[in-house]
Amino acid sequence: MATIDHSGATHAVLNQAPPLLPLDLFSTDAPLREALEREGGAWGVDRAREVGTIVGSVEAHEHGRRAERNEPRLMTHDRYGNRIDAVELDPSWHWLLRGAIEREIHALPWREQRDGAHAVRAALMMLWGNANGGVLCPVSMTYAAIPALRDGAPEIAVEWEPRLTLPDYERGALAGMAMTEKQGGSDVRANITRAEPAGDGEYELWGHKWFCSYPPCDVFLVLAQAPGGLSCFFVERGPGMEFQRLKDKLGTRSLPSSEVEFRGLRARLVGEEGRGVPAIIRMVNHTRLDCLLGSATAMRRGVVEAFHHARHRSAFGAKLVDQPAMRNVLADLAIESEAATAAALRVARSFDEDDVPFRRFATAVMKYWVCKRAPAHASEALECLGGNGFVEDSGMPLLYRDAPLMSIWEGSGNVAALDVLRALVKEPEGLPALLAECHLADGGDARLDAHLARVERDVAGLLGDAGAAADPAAALADAQFRARRIVEDLGTALQASLLVRNAPVAVADAFCAGRLGGDRGRVYGTLPSGVDTEGILERVLPAGA
Repeated sequence: MATIDHSGATHAVLNQAPPLLPLDLFSTDAPLREALEREGGAWGVDRAREVGTIVGSVEAHEHGRRAERNEPRLMTHDRYGNRIDAVELDPSWHWLLRGAIEREIHALPWREQRDGAHAVRAALMMLWGNANGGVLCPVSMTYAAIPALRDGAPEIAVEWEPRLTLPDYERGALAGMAMTEKQGGSDVRANITRAEPAGDGEYELWGHKWFCSYPPCDVFLVLAQAPGGLSCFFVERGPGMEFQRLKDKLGTRSLPSSEVEFRGLRARLVGEEGRGVPAIIRMVNHTRLDCLLGSATAMRRGVVEAFHHARHRSAFGAKLVDQPAMRNVLADLAIESEAATAAALRVARSFDEDDVPFRRFATAVMKYWVCKRAPAHASEALECLGGNGFVEDSGMPLLYRDAPLMSIWEGSGNVAALDVLRALVKEPEGLPALLAECHLADGGDARLDAHLARVERDVAGLLGDAGAAADPAAALADAQFRARRIVEDLGTALQASLLVRNAPVAVADAFCAGRLGGDRGRVYGTLPSGVDTEGILERVLPAGA
């Protein structure tokens, strides 16, 4: 009797997407390529292409996975009991961080005195984030520390800037920050860490910080209470800076974030005593830009993974990508990603131009809005892969865990929205600058025109109510209650304006239809009938990629 060999029959790999990598993540990203050239960064295209090839390699992907899997360990003492406060990091972490430093992602605008340097750096930052998001924390803080030191402590900048901007992993230096305490969080004025004068213009710090990133940094900017009030200080890592533990976090687990105790740590003043928040806000404004870039990166990665899977996976007799319900979801994810990329590069350009009113206002608005959209975007992209997306090997759980961080870091949602309200009053030139940019698209889409008119009425009413109210406290409370909606409307207005002026008609039309009109859905995948999904999806990945 003949026998049938069934071995392996149940393990044949059928109806699965092929590996996505290797993939040139820059050349295949049409929205990023176009935005980089549009915002003054054409001279950086070759740099971006090199980075896109590196981070889209299997090697970079494996380094990212290994750095996440082998989490950092804090070693407070050596075997003899000596305090060492060292962090043990996987070699893959060093590979990733070294790559970012050697490509000047931490310092390009301070080293290249040319137009478009912030835009080029933004593109490189977004691309490198595909390899690992955690390593970009010290990269971002080092980049952002330079303007704070230049403004508040020029003598320290002269001393340290050469090392902080050096594209050499061994000889250069990294800067971190320690602002928040357990009793205050975002309310840094509740800080109780003390700065006691120690003579010769120096201070000693005593206290505890609830968050300090990244412990191996060489120097840190720290907030503490000096005799003249809350002040900003520059410190070098060393005796008197004792790390207590590493945080057990939801995401960015490759990145060591810590609690730290200060025991007489020597410190130098940045800015004036009692003016700590204005001194450090120069750094925060730059790291907020990087939050925006990080969320835009996550959106792009999510839509690429979802589209690649849907293009190769069949269900119910057809490829997923050809099924109307899935096309709606993918197109909606794609326009969100494209809008985030366009806004991120436009805001980065404002740092090149030193366009302070627009930069200050647009950074706060877009940091809130894009970062708020990222977690839901990651969730929907993950769901496109179904059960495959819920498995760690897909990379989608990591994307999902990391997504909320950008909205929390440097001012969570309410803090960011209320910051916009404060700017409306204290920096009145900011809103007109943002609206002027939005109005560059006047006449391009009737839905955007109507949306802008409504936003302007709402903001004017908000300011008028607060200024003329019989009960100013009640008017202020109402303004704060409405803050998120106002900022959301401003954010979508800027995105729509950029797309109407610069994106293909299919993208701009779908964005305005899905974000501005009365036919708006409440989740991704609810675009109205009639949008050109083919025109949208052909931009996600080139055929054959």
